[in-house]
Amino acid sequence: MRIIMLGAPGAGKGTQAKKIAAKYGIPHISTGDIFRANIKEGTELGKKAKTYMDQGLLVPDELVVDLVVDRLGQEDAKNGYVLDGFPRTIPQAESLDEALRKIDSKIDYAIDVDVPDENIVNRMSGRRACVKCGATYHVVYAPTKVEGVCDACGDKLILRDDDKPETVKKRLNVYHEQTQPLIDYYTKAQVLKRVDGTKDMEEVFNAIVAILGD
Repeated sequence: MRIIMLGAPGAGKGTQAKKIAAKYGIPHISTGDIFRANIKEGTELGKKAKTYMDQGLLVPDELVVDLVVDRLGQEDAKNGYVLDGFPRTIPQAESLDEALRKIDSKIDYAIDVDVPDENIVNRMSGRRACVKCGATYHVVYAPTKVEGVCDACGDKLILRDDDKPETVKKRLNVYHEQTQPLIDYYTKAQVLKRVDGTKDMEEVFNAIVAILGD
């Protein structure tokens, strides 16, 4: 089964992607991991991607698609995969479909982990991080024993800039601009499935399993 995960930053799609991968024995593939692996191994595609990244430029769509399709062609992905963080735009989705068609393949499910913006802002602005040891907490879901103090090393916790409400709102706006068209695209392709991401993590996972089957 070939799956794409959609969902706003902070919706929990990465967590669900990992759980799907573990249950069905298929790889969880994120573009970040692909970039890192190719650059580390010094592959031709990796070298090309690195020239853009070193200049602080976005890697062009066609190169991203080449890297993704190359990864999907590996042995561990022959029975399926979970794509996380790709495609992000319509051109990427179209290029991916075209590349898959050439190898007589297609996407089976696009799963949208749907969470209202307000919930995401609340979720993310509750995150706390320890600068010293890197441990992360949440004031509601994973609080520390002593408020504002890291359980692991005793240093003080901060709210990272990335998790501040105004930053989260900006990221959500970008996400909606880019991704709403994708939701329409996969709806038209009759592969989009929506799950309510406001529920407990296990409930969300059970809803996904109900769609994918045992």
